[in-house]
Amino acid sequence: MSSSTYLPAERLQQILDSAVDTGIIVLDMDGTVVGWSKGASNLLGWTEDEMVGKTLLEIFPPDKDAAGLLAAELADAKAHGKGGGEGWRYRKDGGKIWAVGETTPLFANGQSLTGFVKILRDRTTQRRTESALRERTRALEVLNRAGAILSRENDLERLVQAVTDAGVELTRAQFGAFFYNVTDHAGESYMLYSLSGVPPETFSQFPMPRNTAVFNATFSGEGIVRSADIRQDTRYGNNPPHAGMPEGHLPVRSYLAVPVVSRTGDVIGGLFFGHAAIDMFSEESERGLMGLAGEAAVAIDNARLFEAAQRELQERRRAEDALRQLNAHLEDLVSQKTDELSRNAEALRQAQKMEAIGQLTGGVAHDFNNLLQIIVGNLDTLLRNLPADAGRLRRAAVQAMNGAGRAAALTQRLLAFARRQPLDPKPVDANTLIRGMSDLLHRTLGEIYQIEIVLAGGLWKTEADPNALESALLNLAINARDAMPDGGKLTIETFNAHLDEAYSTNHAEVMPGQYVAISISDTGSGMDVDTVARAFEPFFTTKEQGKGTGLGLSQVYGFAKQSKGHVKIYSELGEGTSVKIYLPRLLSGQVEEETIERLPLPEAAAGEIILVVEDDPDVLAYSVESLKELGYRVLEAKDGPTALQILTANQPVDLVFTDVVLPGGMSGADVITKAREVQPFVKALFTTGYSRNAIVHHGRLDKGVHLLQKPFSLKDLAVRIRSVLDR
Repeated sequence: MSSSTYLPAERLQQILDSAVDTGIIVLDMDGTVVGWSKGASNLLGWTEDEMVGKTLLEIFPPDKDAAGLLAAELADAKAHGKGGGEGWRYRKDGGKIWAVGETTPLFANGQSLTGFVKILRDRTTQRRTESALRERTRALEVLNRAGAILSRENDLERLVQAVTDAGVELTRAQFGAFFYNVTDHAGESYMLYSLSGVPPETFSQFPMPRNTAVFNATFSGEGIVRSADIRQDTRYGNNPPHAGMPEGHLPVRSYLAVPVVSRTGDVIGGLFFGHAAIDMFSEESERGLMGLAGEAAVAIDNARLFEAAQRELQERRRAEDALRQLNAHLEDLVSQKTDELSRNAEALRQAQKMEAIGQLTGGVAHDFNNLLQIIVGNLDTLLRNLPADAGRLRRAAVQAMNGAGRAAALTQRLLAFARRQPLDPKPVDANTLIRGMSDLLHRTLGEIYQIEIVLAGGLWKTEADPNALESALLNLAINARDAMPDGGKLTIETFNAHLDEAYSTNHAEVMPGQYVAISISDTGSGMDVDTVARAFEPFFTTKEQGKGTGLGLSQVYGFAKQSKGHVKIYSELGEGTSVKIYLPRLLSGQVEEETIERLPLPEAAAGEIILVVEDDPDVLAYSVESLKELGYRVLEAKDGPTALQILTANQPVDLVFTDVVLPGGMSGADVITKAREVQPFVKALFTTGYSRNAIVHHGRLDKGVHLLQKPFSLKDLAVRIRSVLDR
């Protein structure tokens, strides 16, 4: 080849290589590279030596049909004089550029096709700028649509769903979720969620996200978290069971989360987005999501304010309705309250009246018992000393003794009403006690009366004086019999009962709690309201003169109240009466059957000394005479100080028999306390006309205290003295 023909070709190559930003590639008819410019090497990385003799298939994306694309491009150039296109083209180092290509045919002598010239230009920067602009425009459109929805939406559930949907669209995530805290009307906080991109059941089997290392930054409001591959994040899988996402969870590699923070600074919740591929979220995704989170926070705050305003309006409407109803029924309410206050005041007056009557009758009964002691004691002495042939005198004494006995029973009933009788409470099974009274009740009422006893299963135990309870039930049975002169039915029923605060408020002296109830009902004449109101008053009776003392129900009332219980009458004229006794439930202890030991009239042992302390001279004289008759050596004192002088000056005394109430500033209990300082082993027996004093607390005898109730007979005195001495 001559130099004249070479220089133009060399010159042409220099011209081609001078276009360093443009790749010029010469292809033969088959698409094989036969020429490769400097610019082509700059753009794609391969040298001319590496590419000459090869095709351009390597520069096309691997997921495209490279051979088909190249053939179509050459065919267009051949047919139309120009072919080509634009797209991502790969470099030797694996990078890629956005290239715009143009292929034109080469003709020899302007007639026959000899190959092709392909010119490539790099438009990567321009492409990325355009893509960023399009993406920004798309993001703005998404945010504008979401903002329009959020500005008019007040329903919290629809609002958060719109936010979640917008977040998925904005970030191109496969799925997204919005976990947010809700405070209910009771002030309790709990978490809800909305989903987008996947059906709700996808997450239904999984618990709410815990405050783990991965989620903490979002739920604490620290800031946005973006991870190209969350599985490579150092915070991933640090919490038990150290396995990352639970089994069955959607595959998450790309991860993007942003907190939603209220205007008050409180974290409302968090937006979370995921994708199964890595590196799917960009800085643009972050910026768009932060804008969406800000709009969401404002919308949620507004929705909650709207809900609060609606609740306030509803509360105001309810208050206004209640006020209208109150005004409409104010007169009725005032009348009801007035009636209620009147009933409570009447109940209080009734309780005060009964207490006052009780104090009066108790004091009278106490003094009367002292008088009866003198009468009974001396009649007893007469009966023991009158000759057998003094028939008239003996009959007179017996009749007098019977009258004194009735008077003593009367005073006992007065003391029962006044709650001043000495009770000896024991654990009682009311069912067992009533079964034991069955024969007595049948004999007392007679054949024309039907008695039905209904005993509750599982009846609680109570603590009461069994003798006093039997007496109360017998009194009620007799009252029922008298209310049914032509015969009828008496029903005795037991059951467990609970008297609540409301009942206690309307019934004076009733403590709320659990009670054993005994109901005694008859089919008699019944009582009107006024009679029921006075039924418990002493000496009040509806019976004919001489047919009743009016103390039967009074005794029942006193026994129930002294036992810390309650008694209530229900009655209607012509229908009958029901009296219910409520005794407090016994919460501990067992009911044991008690055997009564019957002792013969005992006498004194040799040398036994008894000190009698009594301020009533007649009672003192009778007591001293009776004890001497029984063989005891007797010392006597009129008050406490005298008794202590005797105890200090004389030989040891076996027993002190003392009245409870004494003059001189010392009670009987004080005397015994001081006596035991002088003689530690001295025994004591108290006597009294009533027992609301030092040895009886709340109507019950103290443990270990022995009492002889006035009036007492010689036999009562002998048995009780011997019983105490022999213990």
